[in-house]
Amino acid sequence: MAHIEECRLLYNQLVCARVQAWEKNKESLSRYEQQATLPMLKQQRKSFSLVYSQVLQQVCQRVDWAFKGFFRRLKERAKTGEKAGFPRYKGQNRYDSITYSQFSNGCRLDDKGLRLSKIGCIRVVQHRPLEGMPKSCTVTRTATGKWFASISCDIGEPTPCKEDRPPVGIDVGLNSFAVTSDGQKIANQRFFRKEEKALAKAQRKWDAVKKKPKTDAVREKRRKVIARVHERIRNKRHNFAHQESRKIVNRHSFIVAEKLEVQKMQKNRRLSKSIADVAWSLFRHCLEYKAEEAGIGFKAVKPDYTSQDCSACGHREKKSLSDRVHHCKACGYTTDRDHNAAINILTLGLQRQAD
Repeated sequence: MAHIEECRLLYNQLVCARVQAWEKNKESLSRYEQQATLPMLKQQRKSFSLVYSQVLQQVCQRVDWAFKGFFRRLKERAKTGEKAGFPRYKGQNRYDSITYSQFSNGCRLDDKGLRLSKIGCIRVVQHRPLEGMPKSCTVTRTATGKWFASISCDIGEPTPCKEDRPPVGIDVGLNSFAVTSDGQKIANQRFFRKEEKALAKAQRKWDAVKKKPKTDAVREKRRKVIARVHERIRNKRHNFAHQESRKIVNRHSFIVAEKLEVQKMQKNRRLSKSIADVAWSLFRHCLEYKAEEAGIGFKAVKPDYTSQDCSACGHREKKSLSDRVHHCKACGYTTDRDHNAAINILTLGLQRQAD
């Protein structure tokens, strides 16, 4: 925890240095220029020397990413309408991880545990054996006080899938979490909705003590209750997304999903909570990287008119959200609305693949 606190203070100093350099001299500091100031900062604050040097360099990298992201969003603001979001100073409990950027240099995993430079040997419960070449290690603290070490590995080029498996298109929604082009439906689990009462109860107890000092034991206890409810929801949602995406990847040789602008869709006040709960972006991310790892194709397409076009003849007819059955007046084809959309999504993906 002391190492995370030192990295937080360094992060704030580096952000402040960039702001002052621009205000005084109209100068933009780079990542390497800030890394060169680390020896001087160590002399000014001796406790920085307690942290491994490459961990401190990774803090410089994070500051650089924050400012590059800010300038990128600033350029895209005219198109997206989103706020640019200037990099903020990190308050207490707002900086929760450190990264060892070279696994073999300062970090090692053996029979006794995880050995981290300047920290020591930590006993760990290993989730699964490492595959490939370990590259980096990130140690993270959760809001409930749990610690996790994530080790990134290079597994090399994926082996192309040689099995003769059918392609699939996936239409996501709120009534059903997803419907595939081969007619399978995945139920919407609504994890947040199921935990709303427990969260509301915890929030009411928190409201009674939130104005107390942060060092108060009761205040901290009730904060952790809220954090545990959110953590439970998050774990269930992630587990569901990983399991369902794995099943789809194992059954098919080519996957086509929707490229949705979820942030814009969440501006709908009536549906924003349900859209956030269903986590479409997480599911698509799981599909994409699992497909790449398995050596199968993946394509994300814009879902424009996929619900209105007939998958049998191509006739387009407008539908409201309440129309759950697709019935084509041109050819008479009838099926579930989402199943029709999934077939159209698959067709678009196969066309893009051929192009």
